[in-house]
Amino acid sequence: MKTTVLDASAMLAMFFGQPGVETMRELFHKASEADHPVFISAVNWAEVLYKMERKHGSAGLETARQFERTTPLETVPVDREQAEAAALLKNEYDLGLADAFCAALAKHKKAELVTADHEFKAVEKEIKINWLK
Repeated sequence: MKTTVLDASAMLAMFFGQPGVETMRELFHKASEADHPVFISAVNWAEVLYKMERKHGSAGLETARQFERTTPLETVPVDREQAEAAALLKNEYDLGLADAFCAALAKHKKAELVTADHEFKAVEKEIKINWLK
């Protein structure tokens, strides 16, 4: 199984039943079977958490936390190296800050980035993108 990094939009598509939900379910099913982690930057995880709480209150927050505890989702802490890489990507491609952290993680891990956010078009030549539809 290939290494995968998720943007917050991919997780939210799954949690909110948006286009791409089936792709996300299948991704997590395959990752579970292969005992292979699916990565998300701590910055993008923060996005997921606040949006889940905003939409569904404390129950939404707990749903996300429970999902992280029971699936192969691995939240990657941000360190100085990632922060510097994100800063460079943000400036070079005019990405939002959270998107820059996601792109930096995908680049560092040589991973496919799964997203529904078209802002990542700017980095398509550097990072393999799996677009949720």
